[in-house]
Parts: sequence; structure tokens; C-alpha cells
Amino acid sequence: MDNSSNFDEVSDPGYQPSPSSLDRNDQSAVETPGYSTMSGDSFMFGRTYSETSAFSDPIDDNSYSSEPSPSHLSVTKSGAQHQPMLGRLEMKRQKQVADDKLDDQESARLELEMMKERFSKLLLGEDMSGSGKGVCTAVTISNSVTNLYATVFGQSLRLEPLKPEKKLMWKREMDCLLSICDYIVEFIPKSQILRDGTALEVMESRPRSDIYINLPALRKLDAMLMEVLDSFQDAEFWYAEQGSMSSNSTRSGSFRRVITQRKEEKWWASMAINSSILAEMEIPDTYIATLPKSGRASLGDTIYRNMYTADKFSPGNLLDCLNLASEHEALELADRVEASMYTWRRKACLSHSKSSWNMVKDLMSDNDRTDKNHILAERAETLLFCLKQRYPELSQTSLDTCKIQYNQDVGQAILESYSRVLEGLAFNIVAWIEDVLCEDKSVRSQEQ
Repeated sequence: MDNSSNFDEVSDPGYQPSPSSLDRNDQSAVETPGYSTMSGDSFMFGRTYSETSAFSDPIDDNSYSSEPSPSHLSVTKSGAQHQPMLGRLEMKRQKQVADDKLDDQESARLELEMMKERFSKLLLGEDMSGSGKGVCTAVTISNSVTNLYATVFGQSLRLEPLKPEKKLMWKREMDCLLSICDYIVEFIPKSQILRDGTALEVMESRPRSDIYINLPALRKLDAMLMEVLDSFQDAEFWYAEQGSMSSNSTRSGSFRRVITQRKEEKWWASMAINSSILAEMEIPDTYIATLPKSGRASLGDTIYRNMYTADKFSPGNLLDCLNLASEHEALELADRVEASMYTWRRKACLSHSKSSWNMVKDLMSDNDRTDKNHILAERAETLLFCLKQRYPELSQTSLDTCKIQYNQDVGQAILESYSRVLEGLAFNIVAWIEDVLCEDKSVRSQEQ
């Protein structure tokens, strides 16, 4: 009894044992009628299953009621330590979102300023002084398309996709320049039936015929060329660090003859559109004033005799005999042939008392086809066409340059410049493919 009373005095009346302790105490009370403080089992039980039992030190006992258990304390401290870290991460995320918004706003602002500058140049005719000495709008747009092509594709020498920023620039700015064509329209008659059955003929607007026909074809060709470049994302070949084969073959010697099979390539559609648009442009009076008086003197006796005396004229055989060795020689010949052609056409028209120069391109009657000037003009046109087909990278002739310079038709300027740059890009892609195939053939022959 004394021992039991001593135990009760030592025990803390406010102590609340853990559930596990209660279960074990209840079990001990059932199995053992009396409880002894000297029982080893009970002592070990208290220290093992209840860290804060009555046998704990006074300091531990006092701390039990005011402080949490060690496990709870560690969780609380860990959560408290993570709170500032989570707060910093949230602040960093919000700052990143704010920075992204500022970057997007800055990009939009810069893009808007760039577009303002471009359209200001269009309105001012590239004369930023505003004194009215700028070129006409058609020439400005033509120059804009040419400069954009040089900016995007000027450094491209390889069969590889365009960089995303350049591809985006090409699409965005070309869409802006081509959007002008949406407002170049013509009016066509259309029948309209009223509710009372009355038939009326009204005028309906649609894109001008040349734009309506050619612009969709050029857009499709543009998309095809981009797809061709994108298809070389995972190519089975690679280039040396110094550049590509085309940098040595195409750039240093751009004067090359085209194989016959290339006539079937898609890029010829662009060349045909460009040629047709240039043919429709009016011939400036300044060019007419510079025409030679004699086509024979312009071409020389050798070419003239071959064109005039032959029963069946073959422009290909004539070009083979001339054996042109450089682009300068080919371009000079093209200028002389073109000038002689218009000289003979003009003489043929003047001999039939046609006063208007716009009538020069009219077809003559069958009786007039025996005229010498008419025959020479037709053969000169055939020779010029064969020359441009054989050397498609040939620079523009003097007449083409003069037409573009003095052209005032905005629609024709857009179609001509767009088809011209696509023609150049398409030809370059074909040339780069030929370079790779040629190099592959050379390597295979060395391995064998």
C-alpha cells in the first residue's frame, strides 16, 4: 500500500497517457492484480511507448504541456522554412509573367513602328524629305519586294529550312504588300433578279483579271518553295563550315546553262508569269528613242545572215555557234537582239501606216507575213526567248529594267516583282540540289 501511495504521489495528476499506453495499462491491470514501481516490465514499457511518462525529468515534464512533440515540431519547422521559399517562387513567377507581357508589348510596338516606316516610305515614294521628288508608288513597291527578298534569302546558300524569324518576316511583310491587290479591282456586269421578278444588270467588283489569275498561282508557288526548304530539316547530308557547294559554283560563277529536264520544274511557271507581266507593260518613250536605226547594224552581219538567209531558223544552233562564255556576253546579246526586234517591228508597222505604238504588238494579216521586217522580228523574238531559257539566271535586259523603272501600274509592279524573286529562289533551290547530287556522285565514284 505504501508503495502504491508513493507511486500516486509521484504521478502527475494532469498527465494524459497516449492511447497505446492506456491499452497496455489496461492489459496489465487485468493480468496483474497489483502494480509495483520496481517492475522492470512496467518501467521499460513506460520509456518505450511513452517518451513523456511520469518517470521523465521535471524539465521534460514541464515542456510537454507547453511545446509540441518532437515529430510535430519538426513538421512545423519544415513548413515554416518552406513558406518563404514558396513565396519567393511565386514572386519570381509573377515577375516572369510581367516580363513576358512587357516583352510582347515591346515586340508589338517595334513591329508597329516598322510597319509605319514601311508604309510611310510607300506613300512618300522613298523620298523621306517629303519634297515630292520620290518615285511613283509602283516602283516603290517593286523595290520593297526586291529588298525584302534580299534581306530574307540573301545569305541563304544551303538546302535547309529558313530561320523562324526570317520565315515570319517574309510571310508578314509579303502579306502586307500583297494586301494592296485586294483593292485593285475591275467591274463586271452581273444579272440580279428582284423580288417582283424584274431582271437587272448591275456592276460587280472583283480582282483585276491579271491579278485574279496570277496572284493565286504565285502564292501557291511561294508555299511550295517554303515546304521544299522545310523538308530538308533532317537531311542525309551536311555542309562544311565554310559554306556550301553553291557558294563556289553558283555565286562565283552564276552563268550556267540549264539542262533540258528542268523545263518540267515548277519554277518555270514563275518565269512564264514574269515574262507575261513584263510583256504587258508599256514600252517607255525613253527606250523607243534609243532604238537603233538598223537592226542589222545592231546584231552584226554574222547573226543577221543566219537569221535572214536560213530557210528554217534554229535559234539553238545559232547560240551553239556563238559559244557564249560569260554572263556579260549573253546579256549584251540579249539587249542587241531585243532592240533589233523592236526596230523591225516598228518598221513593219510604219510601212502599214500604223501611227500608234500600241499597235506594234498586234498580229499582222497572212499577207503581211512575207514582209522581211516581220520575219526578222519573229526570228529575233524566238532567239531572245531561247536565250532566256538557256540562261535563266541572266540579269534583266535594258528594256525590262526600263519598263520596271517607268511603270506606274501598281498591280503589274507587284506581280512582276513577286514572280521575279520567286523565280530566283526556285532556281537557286534547283541549283543547290544539283550541287548536292554532283558532290554525291563524285564521292561515290571515288569510293568505287
